[in-house]
Amino acid sequence: MDKPIASADKQRLFNCAMRAATAGNMMLYSMIEVSDQSLKDKLAVSCDNQPFIAKAPLVVLFLADYQRMFDYYQAFGADKWAEKQGRKFRRPQEGDFFLAINDALIAAQSMATAADSIGIGSCYIGDIMEQYETHREMFNLPQYTFPITLLCFGYPHHADLERRLIPRFDEKFVRFENSYRRFEDADLVHLMDRTEDWQYKGKPHMYEEGNIGCYQYQRKFDADYNKEMTRSVKAALKNWKA
Repeated sequence: MDKPIASADKQRLFNCAMRAATAGNMMLYSMIEVSDQSLKDKLAVSCDNQPFIAKAPLVVLFLADYQRMFDYYQAFGADKWAEKQGRKFRRPQEGDFFLAINDALIAAQSMATAADSIGIGSCYIGDIMEQYETHREMFNLPQYTFPITLLCFGYPHHADLERRLIPRFDEKFVRFENSYRRFEDADLVHLMDRTEDWQYKGKPHMYEEGNIGCYQYQRKFDADYNKEMTRSVKAALKNWKA
């Protein structure tokens, strides 16, 4: 539904995100509320053409952000301190990139969980990782930031409330003890048993490739948007390390 989210509820969501666990209490993330309709319209196109993004009452961009802490270090003269100590002044690297991603996603999920608790639905948009150059320009993103996820919030239609619990894989495929487990083909053919009916019921085109596995491969893994995401992330990492 396009019903606006009350300002008190919106603030509650941001408060919960701010209380999320964070590495070393550094809060290596930033949140950008996208309220400008023209920006939402652009995101609806750049994020793999998903029109509902433009209609969402609340859209929040989560950034993996090491720029703020790096600027903080420089503000306190850490670069000069390192020089006096005869040490090379360190800049953010790949490990810092992934640590900031963790912080941002933990904050995002904290906000999504808080929204669910007060009857507000949410949808993750991973396609924000595509079109890195476009999104960097749209939101004036500095070097040590990366748009890791976009969250759209809104009140679900009453008809949707009865089907909110989307089926997941059987737990045996996900939960292990002490060691990772790989599966035999005979087990893997049942991986999608719980989700197949929900995702593909009434969609006979899924069998064009012969089976659900091949359909998933071409629709999710080998799709053009996924290839663009890989290119985009490589470009972001290259810029991060420049």
